[in-house]
Amino acid sequence: MIHRATHPVLAYLLASVAVWSMAAPPAAAEEAAATAAQRVHTRCVSQADVDACNDAIRRNPNDPALLVALADALVRAKRPADAIRHYRRAAALAPHMPGLAAKLSAAEDRLASESTLGSAGRTMQPASGKRYSNAAPESQSH
Repeated sequence: MIHRATHPVLAYLLASVAVWSMAAPPAAAEEAAATAAQRVHTRCVSQADVDACNDAIRRNPNDPALLVALADALVRAKRPADAIRHYRRAAALAPHMPGLAAKLSAAEDRLASESTLGSAGRTMQPASGKRYSNAAPESQSH
């Protein structure tokens, strides 16, 4: 026979056991986080995944290797201006990193060639002499 005074104690113990069994041990949680961080780092470096690189850099913002991997991914994504910013930050953190100066120079050259092509493409008119625009014709008032 259970006394009425022990009911609250039993309820508390059962609730404590339920919560304790659902919570992951701190070591397991840390190990899972480390595994996830390693997976993101690997995707960044090996697959040039810009999102994975951004996630990895959020966890370790002063890692020059990650900054270079992000910049490499940005160059592949045809975003040399963003890549240059990250190459320069990596160079500030690790000025003697091998190959970094060449990558920075290549990204700057690519940006310069894209901006030259972009400005030439904007000034060219179509061969037919037609203007393509969403604006209303000049004869129409607004």
